[in-house]
Amino acid sequence: MNRFEAVVFDMDGVITDTEKLYRRFQLEEGRSRGITDEEMEKVCLAIAGGNKFTNKPKFEAIVGRGIDYFEYREKMMARMDNYISENGVELKAGVKEILPYLKEKGIKIGLATSTVRERATGYLVDHDIYKYFDKLIFGDMVENGKPAPDIFLKACQELGVSLEKTIAVEDSVNGIKSAGAAGTYAVMVVDLIEPNDDVIPIAKEIYRTITDIKKLI
Repeated sequence: MNRFEAVVFDMDGVITDTEKLYRRFQLEEGRSRGITDEEMEKVCLAIAGGNKFTNKPKFEAIVGRGIDYFEYREKMMARMDNYISENGVELKAGVKEILPYLKEKGIKIGLATSTVRERATGYLVDHDIYKYFDKLIFGDMVENGKPAPDIFLKACQELGVSLEKTIAVEDSVNGIKSAGAAGTYAVMVVDLIEPNDDVIPIAKEIYRTITDIKKLI
């Protein structure tokens, strides 16, 4: 019998290699407004994994200058969407290996992402991996975004599994905090953000590749 019943994945930086795109276009849009890369690096670390509502006060506290985060984000996303429309998005290494593996082992699979429904679903469909997911939970389905636990609580409820028997896979500080607060088995798969003092006490495992999750099944 498997120790775990389900694995719930974040998307950006875990399933899709899109965190690097967010970082690229956040810095580009920042430069166009006179925001230094150093400031934007701080912003990126603070807001990764969150939704636009939780990110707004963090962005504006770091950047200041009277710049409205929602307006900045709209312009940044337009830059990113233009790039994606021409180039698409890539999956993270190992995704097309781990998803069928989990299915074969009878593990339920969920998605818990702050990314909007249409965008996230499009990525999954384009890469023919939508079929592996039993439940998809998006930021607009819960009251509070990451680092609050709401999205993982909702995912486990929808999957019909217990929190303690669910692996939550994240790459951001906000995501790991969310997974830990929910009571899941929080696993960090490192992408752009290295584990720090906020992550290390919470993450049960820290892996460099998503296929390392096999060790837990």
